[in-house]
Amino acid sequence: MSETNTAFVATGRRKTASARVRVIPGSGNIQINGRVPEDYFHGEHFSREALQPLSTVDFKDKVDVAVRVAGGGVGGQAVAVAHGIARALLKLDPELRVALKRAGHLKRDPREKERKKSGQPGARKRFQFSKR
Repeated sequence: MSETNTAFVATGRRKTASARVRVIPGSGNIQINGRVPEDYFHGEHFSREALQPLSTVDFKDKVDVAVRVAGGGVGGQAVAVAHGIARALLKLDPELRVALKRAGHLKRDPREKERKKSGQPGARKRFQFSKR
């Protein structure tokens, strides 16, 4: 198998969003669920956030990226895509580790929604207390 046809696969996660990322050396074609990032994320902010690892290591025009993302909301999906791209780029070239780590792309944000507890209306909120 030649080096140009090898796909580097990684998974990125954030909250309940999960992104499966395939990075292939190529010309800069990026697809998220079969659509262009600006079209999928309905704007520039989240698409820029999702593609930030490519800008950090200046690989935007050197690799083709195919992403399947599901779960969560738009913001969580954008960060999950960024996490997956960073991990796939690390498999592509281990020398990128220092730059990606310094920019904070390799750390998974562990914060998740706390579950609702029984006997109260939410995770932390209590029902109103009435003394009399």
